[in-house]
Amino acid sequence: MLPHLWCSGCGNGIVLSSLARALAELGLERNQVVVVTGIGCWGKADDYLSTNALHGTHGRALAFATGIKAANPKLCVIVLMGDGDGATIGGNHLIHAARRNIDLLAVVVNNHNYGMTGGQVSATTPAGAVTSTTAYGNPEREFDLCELVMAAGANYVARGTAYHVPQLDRLLREGIEKKGFSFVEVMSPCPTQYGRRNQLGGAVKMMEWLRDHAVPVKSFREKRDDLPPGSFPIGKLHEGDDPDFNTRYRDIQARAQKEGQV
Repeated sequence: MLPHLWCSGCGNGIVLSSLARALAELGLERNQVVVVTGIGCWGKADDYLSTNALHGTHGRALAFATGIKAANPKLCVIVLMGDGDGATIGGNHLIHAARRNIDLLAVVVNNHNYGMTGGQVSATTPAGAVTSTTAYGNPEREFDLCELVMAAGANYVARGTAYHVPQLDRLLREGIEKKGFSFVEVMSPCPTQYGRRNQLGGAVKMMEWLRDHAVPVKSFREKRDDLPPGSFPIGKLHEGDDPDFNTRYRDIQARAQKEGQV
């Protein structure tokens, strides 16, 4: 067990372990991998990996990662963001990275608030939930990040949890291997900030909540009207095979060079 900065009961260490296993099982060399992070609890994950890494500014991890992949398509680029970093401050970058279908894996750990900076409301905080900036309940509706990136054009979209570890290992491996923009959302407990304010119990209770409300996607689609409130689908939600950004760009370059020779 590494010394780390995460709170007791946080799911970040579990997700990091899954990512480390995925990289090891795929046999990727350290110098082939670039991990890009922004600001936040999960954004510190690159400190514990021995790959190439870039720790950028808040909300801009995907913009930096896009530049890295466009400049050197041979690299395996993995972007680690929380819901505040990746979907709230960085929401516009998320939409356009999916629309562009840039070939990388984005892993958003969703704990429903800005955990590191005091538990403020984020774009994934459920409507009515209490945070440090919505003391009487969040008046806004939350984003469904998987639906968002699917609509924007991602090639691979999946959701896992910090409780369902073997499945999470598989989803991360598939996301790394898939050509085009891959997105894996990981639902994770934040007992210190979010759970405490919403009376969800401690770390064990929050993990039990994930166990009881995460439903395999096939069952979710068949039984969604009969499931308990708060239930959500997990597993691979979408897979496509559209050409990624670099492939499209090379095609345009080739056409331009051909026309220039005529």
